[in-house]
Amino acid sequence: MLKNQSIVLTGANSGIGLEVLKLLASEKSNKIFAVDLHLDKINEFSENVFSYQCDVSSNENINAFFDAALEAMGDITLFYANAGYPYYEVLNYVDWERTKRIFETNVFSPIYSYEKYQTYLNGREGHFAITISAIGKMAMPGFTLYSATKFATQGFQQGLRLEMPKNIKLTCLYPIATDTNFFKAANKEKFERPFPVQSPVVVAKKMVKGLEKGKKSVSPSRFFSFGMVLFAVLPFIRTIYWNMENAKLKRFLAKQAK
Repeated sequence: MLKNQSIVLTGANSGIGLEVLKLLASEKSNKIFAVDLHLDKINEFSENVFSYQCDVSSNENINAFFDAALEAMGDITLFYANAGYPYYEVLNYVDWERTKRIFETNVFSPIYSYEKYQTYLNGREGHFAITISAIGKMAMPGFTLYSATKFATQGFQQGLRLEMPKNIKLTCLYPIATDTNFFKAANKEKFERPFPVQSPVVVAKKMVKGLEKGKKSVSPSRFFSFGMVLFAVLPFIRTIYWNMENAKLKRFLAKQAK
């Protein structure tokens, strides 16, 4: 378990972020600055967790919570950019602001947070982490804009590794569909979940262990890791899988049309 760390964690009130917070906060030598739009779950934690209500989609808000985190903890040894959200839909509309909003939260926010953190470290050792997604390596029907944001974040981390200073460790998480409020955020109407679905507790445990070991990437699902190899060798199986997921989307659209 990580010990004696001063940690910023965004998206900490639910899902993977909440489960990561539980694990990190159980080690009382850690200090965690937990950021989210909602604080009801965060506020249940003890004195080593500092809650901060914030929308992380603007540079002004990131600047504000970054300063508040330093004031509360005195240092940031680990910055975990976990906040993000999806849409489940067909991209058949014109809406610049809707597209902009999801990119501001899922892409601009972790990139700007890294820029802030690197500047703050000024050559000292630090650890930066991002929740990307398995969908950042393989797009899914119904999640086009979400896939686009995660592909962008994947490209960011890949390029960053080629040029980033040696004083910073970078760990990226690639969860598959996780049994959280992710699906409610994606669409207020119920829809069939992608296959397979993983527990956030399992994802969080593997991520925290990956952070402890300083791993470059954490893929909690063996199914996904195996599937990516299988799809590369036998592309028609990926097509079958996509067709299966596309059928779910068509059923959802048919239900909405009624």
